[in-house]
Amino acid sequence: MNDNFITPPGHVKFRAKKLFDAVGPVADGSVARLEPGGGGPVPSHTHGHDHLFIVTGGEARIEVGGESVIVGAGESFRVDGRKLHSVWNNSDGETVMVGLSLG
Repeated sequence: MNDNFITPPGHVKFRAKKLFDAVGPVADGSVARLEPGGGGPVPSHTHGHDHLFIVTGGEARIEVGGESVIVGAGESFRVDGRKLHSVWNNSDGETVMVGLSLG
């Protein structure tokens, strides 16, 4: 989780990590709290917009296009909405993540 954190110029006791570059217009955003074993949707779905998932606590397993991607706290992952996808808690505790719908 501490990989790629830097102290920006002019900051003290402050470390930051860039999560993503320009991703296009953001249609909406929400915070999700996934309990152990939680996630969805079931079955996986598709749609015309992409998601940008940012995990702030715990660890998520994103099922997309027949593959599993593990995203830890302080990491992000963009999901192509045209591929079958779902998101699951991959930890024994709560996982908290921000989801942005990209237009």
